[in-house]
Amino acid sequence: MSGAESRGGAIDASLVAAIRSGDESAMATVYDRYSSMVYAVSLRVLGDTGAAEDVLQEVFMQLWRNPGVFDPGRGNLGAWLAVIARNRAIDTLRKRRPETDIADVVVSVEPDMAGDAERARAMERVRGTLGGMPAAQRSALEMAYFEGLTHTEIAAKTGEPLGTIKTRIRAGLMTLRKAFEA
Repeated sequence: MSGAESRGGAIDASLVAAIRSGDESAMATVYDRYSSMVYAVSLRVLGDTGAAEDVLQEVFMQLWRNPGVFDPGRGNLGAWLAVIARNRAIDTLRKRRPETDIADVVVSVEPDMAGDAERARAMERVRGTLGGMPAAQRSALEMAYFEGLTHTEIAAKTGEPLGTIKTRIRAGLMTLRKAFEA
């Protein structure tokens, strides 16, 4: 872990500790740091701005109500929030009824140049790592994380055994983790 990532993790841990004690400004800081990423993950899975906004709100309300669920020893806050957002978005997809005519909601977001640059570097690293993976492994990861499919759904879609799909996804995630730890 680089020095900047280590400092970021320490800052996140102290922010979550402050949230545990009811500090609203700490919650606002966490929201400012991670809301655009949580929204982007939700929007990518759902493809619907309104539903993505709902997931964004649910994720941060969950953190506010129960900050003790986050364990800084198991990973960083941004990744944890992204996984929570992805899971909530998938749950929303599964509950979704046939779409009705609802006007799209336009979202205004203040530009965060430093955060955008950091996310761009992270995405470049993810793209590079994904590009170096075998096609079957990359495809399984993409179906799981960008299409919101379960392991069973991926196995059915590809005609591969469930164990093979699970192994490919796990190996791909381990490869991504190593790329970010390097």
